[in-house]
Amino acid sequence: MKTRLHDIWAADRGALNGWVSTPSPMQAEMMALQDFDSITVDLQHGLIDYTDALLLLQTIHGHGKTAVARVPWNEPGIIMKLLDAGALGIICPMINTAADAKAFVGACQYAPRGYRSSGPTRAGLIYENYFPQANDSVVTLAMVETVESVANLDAILDTPHLTGIYVGPGDLAVSMGKPPALDHTDPEMDKAIGAILEKTKAKGLKCGIHCLEPTYMAKAIKRGFDFTSYSNDVRIFSQAVAGGVKAFRDQGGGDR
Repeated sequence: MKTRLHDIWAADRGALNGWVSTPSPMQAEMMALQDFDSITVDLQHGLIDYTDALLLLQTIHGHGKTAVARVPWNEPGIIMKLLDAGALGIICPMINTAADAKAFVGACQYAPRGYRSSGPTRAGLIYENYFPQANDSVVTLAMVETVESVANLDAILDTPHLTGIYVGPGDLAVSMGKPPALDHTDPEMDKAIGAILEKTKAKGLKCGIHCLEPTYMAKAIKRGFDFTSYSNDVRIFSQAVAGGVKAFRDQGGGDR
């Protein structure tokens, strides 16, 4: 199953990923109409449950974007349900050990590679010849976002059939005793992120990172990242509204 995300990587280019945190199909459609390569439905920190996620995956797929989901936790049931619903990529949070990574990837892979149960209810309808291609098509990104996961990174990277690493800068900063933030310029944080990237690429795996601003995202791609996420729909909408309201008020809006 070739998707836009796979095509981008085959061309040795960096992918632009959108991020949906609200259960609005309309908002997901507005995101999917933009020039993203993939869009992630966030079931961890987003306001989305499985029923919502199904509608959002349908919307995203309908506009030709690679549909990805971030699961709430490393739990096989929700991972398999989202894959059966049509997600072609899974981002899994808080992968701290090689055992965590093995369990995550195993839930995404049919035997003999893993232990995923066969029953791709929607995926089998929308992707031709789904079963024989699924193992090689599903993108598995393990989130490295704690001091523990950084210490165990070499072992995590040795996980068979892991696609790559997704850096969670917010939780990584918290784990390092710093305030949660994205687009780090703090030297210690930048060094830690650079080390994750270097080790991941040395293993021939993909490396992604969550970002806030387009300038930082572009620099991340040039630095070697393969996958950058642009903020999320809540932040983007809030910033646009706040900016417009402030501009109105700064110009004496409301005064006659």
